[in-house]
Amino acid sequence: MFLEYFLLFNLFSGLVVFCSTRKHLLLSLLSLEYMVLSIFFSLFLVMFNYGYELYFTLLFLVFTVCEGALGLSILVSLVRNQGNDYLLSMSILSW
Repeated sequence: MFLEYFLLFNLFSGLVVFCSTRKHLLLSLLSLEYMVLSIFFSLFLVMFNYGYELYFTLLFLVFTVCEGALGLSILVSLVRNQGNDYLLSMSILSW
């Protein structure tokens, strides 16, 4: 019971950090990865407790790595084009 509350607290703390970061793109990406890790851990525990196969967690990890690579590529292109990772410097017209 304590573990479920701890995982829920981790997920909501990552959500609060994601909603409150408005300056840097890197902080937003880190909070997204933190939320994904807490979701993965809870998914792993549910699958393990009910005796299901763990292939779905492997698929979840594949999509997580793809999401991380996409976020890093956006971060690198933003730093190369504008010299910083401020979210306020991004504009929909400049893309």
